Amino acid sequence: MVSPDVPLVGMVTRLSAQKGIDIALGVINEVLDCGVALVLLGSGDPALEQWARDVGRRQADRLATHIGFDEALAHRIEAGADMFLMPSRYEPSGLNQMYSLRYGTVPVVRATGGLDDTVRDPEDDPEQANGFKFRRPWGSDLVAALGRAVAAYHDRPSWERLMRNGMGGDFSWRRSARLYGDLYRRLKGASGAA
Repeated sequence: MVSPDVPLVGMVTRLSAQKGIDIALGVINEVLDCGVALVLLGSGDPALEQWARDVGRRQADRLATHIGFDEALAHRIEAGADMFLMPSRYEPSGLNQMYSLRYGTVPVVRATGGLDDTVRDPEDDPEQANGFKFRRPWGSDLVAALGRAVAAYHDRPSWERLMRNGMGGDFSWRRSARLYGDLYRRLKGASGAA
């Protein structure tokens, strides 16, 4: 049984190298040594599925794995976890970090593509921070970012600010459309002034 003061980290992912599951599984002992429990839901590459099953059996006291996909379970994991881990090697857009932000689940992501665009790290933007990022697709960098997240978790005012910032973000098409409209008007004005 995991103690209630141990943060729960969720991962809902396709089990593929693109999603960085091998990065996380490669340092799973160090991840768990950060003082977290982890729940993993996903399917994909058969070798990665087997690796996840094996790790889950060895670490059953702090790691729950479910091979397969279940959308309702995926949302329960994202909503019920304290943190959401996305160590993707590349991620053009990404939806899971936005779901997590809306649920108040703090994302820990590799800074790539849409993950880098939507997650603001306290080291880069202390006032608007909503999650944690690591730059290189290395296990040691993942563990360091997760360690920073765990430290913040134990500082309740900081953690609550991260959660509020995440839940208050606007990732709607309305916002995107407004920003594109502003950009087009500026470009049109710049070309008309020449």
